[in-house]
Amino acid sequence: MGKHILANTLGFIGEYQTSSHHFSCSVVASENNQMQRDEDYTVARNPTDLKSFELTAKNAAEKAVSRLNARSIQTQTCPVIFKSNVAKSLLATFSSAITGGNLYRRASFLVGSLGKMIFPKFIDIYQKPHLLSAMGSAPFDAEGVATQNLDYIKQGALINYALGSYSARKLNLKSTGNAGGIFNLFVTHSGSDLKKLFKKMHKGLLVTELMGEGVNITTGDYSRGVSGFWIDHGEIQFPVEEITIAGNLKDMFQNIVEIANDIDIRGNIRTGSILIDRMTIAGS
Repeated sequence: MGKHILANTLGFIGEYQTSSHHFSCSVVASENNQMQRDEDYTVARNPTDLKSFELTAKNAAEKAVSRLNARSIQTQTCPVIFKSNVAKSLLATFSSAITGGNLYRRASFLVGSLGKMIFPKFIDIYQKPHLLSAMGSAPFDAEGVATQNLDYIKQGALINYALGSYSARKLNLKSTGNAGGIFNLFVTHSGSDLKKLFKKMHKGLLVTELMGEGVNITTGDYSRGVSGFWIDHGEIQFPVEEITIAGNLKDMFQNIVEIANDIDIRGNIRTGSILIDRMTIAGS
């Protein structure tokens, strides 16, 4: 349990309480002198909303075993699915690119992008900061400005930045109540489950883990080490590792084909798995 108290020189005094409960399980699997590690975790405001210890451990064990006998794949260009647990990182980069600090410093690949199409027309991205029990909820931002429901992407177009008072003044805009970040970011999905995304992709890469920090927020250049699974004929064929995927975030966002309904709610970004039409894969 924690309490947030904020006062400023304009006479604002506010407070709110938060709670957070979590646990995790890491498992090592081995076969034929090869070892693979994976984990699972659960987090919630209310402890009754946590997954059970047994289910968390079972998920971690199944994930570790599924990675055994992983191999690399040939260098190629192909479709890529970011599973929901890692798809959140793409939206985290987007949210960083529309925050005021990066914008007024001109350290974002989305500088000057208000009103422009950033995503396909079927995608909306929005903030809902007042959801009970959500991990990113807050009544006011780090400056005491009231948080609000806010659309950032509407039918693919960027219609709002995420601004605090200082960055808003720098940009000659108004604060959106986002000093300190974005509160509960949501992305629309198609209603399809992950298996339907496999069928739509037919053949390509499913990314389940990201490694390294190869994202340039200024240029949008993206290059990360990944592991996951190779998909063919819409089915998982084998685990893969020791590969790198690369692209540019502007192209990646524009080339989103579909977003599944397998939303990961463990955090302040809620998105399903994301299918991107093509990325460069560097393998063996």
